[in-house]
Amino acid sequence: MSSENKESIIGADVEIIGTIKSNGSIRLDGKLEGELLCGGNAILGKNAQVKGNVTATSVSIEGKINGNLLAKDKIEMKASATVNGDIKARRLSVEDGVTFVGRSEVNPNAQPAPAPASAPAPQGGAPQSGASQR
Repeated sequence: MSSENKESIIGADVEIIGTIKSNGSIRLDGKLEGELLCGGNAILGKNAQVKGNVTATSVSIEGKINGNLLAKDKIEMKASATVNGDIKARRLSVEDGVTFVGRSEVNPNAQPAPAPASAPAPQGGAPQSGASQR
């Protein structure tokens, strides 16, 4: 319960180049050039600018992201969000006014899967099951 309730906050005046990893939740209002790996929820505020992939339990976006999003549960795009990249989640919420350029895969019955590291587009065939590579 201790790591589940913790939220790290990265302010609007912060710029990070590199990978951010957290077991808890993160609120990002600054700039990130790199990957965000979050065991909890990721909140990208209105001032957030991300160039890289985001993986989290749930993702809420108000700012800008150039990268792919993978949520084990839900992706929520607020009206001010700009998303350039592919998204994958069990649930999706999109407010009126969102800019979204990319592909989406929303499947409430899907098993959570790790984010593919810059994987090429799927080429049909049977869906993956069982073991996954990391």
